[in-house]
Amino acid sequence: MIVEESYAVHRQVLAASARGTVPTDQAWTGENLAWLLARLGPVGTPGVAKHLGCSLNTVQKRGGVPAASAGLFPHLSTVIAYRLLFGVYSGIVPDGIDDLLVEDIDWAGDATILLSYVKGRTAAESLNLPKKAVRLLEQWLSHSALLRSHVEPSTARQLWLGLTRPGTSGVFSGPINRNAVKAWTLQRGLTGDDGNALKVHRGRIRTTHLAMRDRRAWSGQGRATIDPNHSPQVEGDHYLTVTTASQQRAVEAIVEDAQHDLLRRAHPPTVVTDEDAAALARDYPQLVAALELDDTVIAELIGGERDVFTAACADQLSGLHGPKGKPCPARPWVCLLCPLAVFAPRHAANLLRLNAFFSRQWQQMPAAQFMAVFGPYSQRIGQVLDRFEASVLASAATGVEDRDEELPLRPEEATL
Repeated sequence: MIVEESYAVHRQVLAASARGTVPTDQAWTGENLAWLLARLGPVGTPGVAKHLGCSLNTVQKRGGVPAASAGLFPHLSTVIAYRLLFGVYSGIVPDGIDDLLVEDIDWAGDATILLSYVKGRTAAESLNLPKKAVRLLEQWLSHSALLRSHVEPSTARQLWLGLTRPGTSGVFSGPINRNAVKAWTLQRGLTGDDGNALKVHRGRIRTTHLAMRDRRAWSGQGRATIDPNHSPQVEGDHYLTVTTASQQRAVEAIVEDAQHDLLRRAHPPTVVTDEDAAALARDYPQLVAALELDDTVIAELIGGERDVFTAACADQLSGLHGPKGKPCPARPWVCLLCPLAVFAPRHAANLLRLNAFFSRQWQQMPAAQFMAVFGPYSQRIGQVLDRFEASVLASAATGVEDRDEELPLRPEEATL
């Protein structure tokens, strides 16, 4: 509502400026003031007085300058509304939205945008924007075009820019202070379910985006067998029945597998930050004891002789996903949850390539399907990357091209 109303006012004032002329004592109208400010830029009342050769007091008495400026140029309140709505529509986290530049927008047709952004912890990523986000971004570029034409080139490159207050000459660009967002919510009386002031944070924005995706994916799907709006208890009480002993055993086997899977997810990833076998034995005694590693195995793990795509494997012939004594057939991302995996700095590049693969799959798969297939692994890879130093990730990111050819994929696993 805020976005649409402010843009409607902007278009009206912009149209009025085209009909205006130089404001005089006898023709001090909103149209004429809009005409003047469209040519001078966001100079505020002092700038108008200086240009017309009037005193500041005279212009203030005549009035109209703040209203005309507020209609022509977006201000802080409007920019916050645009950014929040863009985050909900696109699913990009706030730290990726903060530093967006105009040149990050790559038009791939009349209604398609490929947006490049940098996520705080990882390397550069790209996103094919949903239609709602494309339309909103088009509207914002139109809304800010006049202001962008009056600022310095370095400021004009920033996607998000506006006036600090309506009718003033102060221009800001880039990230917005968290206190400003808090004041924005208080000013509009936005409250949460607990009745307190609504806290706008990246988790809430991301959750809103995911909820919107889920509703779209399930709406009108006649073939759907499980309603995502039902809790597991409701599904179990009303839709699942066991009629035979073999079915009962099958259900129990599924439960046992799920319990083992939960235990594996709870086990913290083993990340080696020191390329020294002695350091491994000193710093990770619980790992050495749990995996029954001897000095030879430790040396091979550290030296890279036991490397698979994303990790080093303590014993590939004892994998959890194939017959004992045979090489483990698991796909590269399965290693992320395997207790036999040891991650070292040399694996950072492949981990970033796999993370980019998850991002591409997220864009082309329904949210529920993605979470069922890749969800646990996409969460674990974040835990692993968090344990690496920023300098290691930055160095590894230079060799990541975000292409399927960088991973050992099967044809059916390729992204479009």
